[in-house]
Amino acid sequence: MNAKPWMARAVIGAMALGAAGTADARVPAGVWANPSNSVQVRFAPCGRGQDAQLMCGTVIWANEQAKADAARGGSDRLVGTRLFTDFEEEEPGRWAGTVFIPDIGREVEGTITQVDAKTLVGEGCLFGGLGCRQQRWRRVK
Repeated sequence: MNAKPWMARAVIGAMALGAAGTADARVPAGVWANPSNSVQVRFAPCGRGQDAQLMCGTVIWANEQAKADAARGGSDRLVGTRLFTDFEEEEPGRWAGTVFIPDIGREVEGTITQVDAKTLVGEGCLFGGLGCRQQRWRRVK
C-alpha cells in the first residue's frame, strides 16, 4: 500500500487524548505522538460553561516532512493548528469529536479509545464509512 500523507493517516486513525498521571484516568490531557513520531499534539480542556468537559488538541511539534505535507494541502502553519476539536466522552475511556486534516483541508468525525495510560487507539473514516483507519498513539508527557 502506498504511503498516504502523514496527517491523513494520523487524523483518520488517531484522535490522541490521554490521562496518565491524572486523578481521573478518563479525563484526557497531555502530549501524544503519532506512530511515526512526526507530530505531537497537546490535549487540554477547551470548553466553557456547560461544555467545560470538552477537549481539544493542538499541534505543538511537527517534523519537516509533516509540515511540508500540510503545506501541500493548503495549511501554511502546522504548529499551532487545532487538529482535534470538541472531543466529548461518550462512555468511560471513549471520546468522539471533530478532526481537521490539514493535508487535505477537511474535517472528519472520529473516536479514540484509551487502551491503557500510555496508549490510545483512534478510528475514523473519510467518506461515510469508507477509507476507515485505525492507529495507535503513545503518550509523550
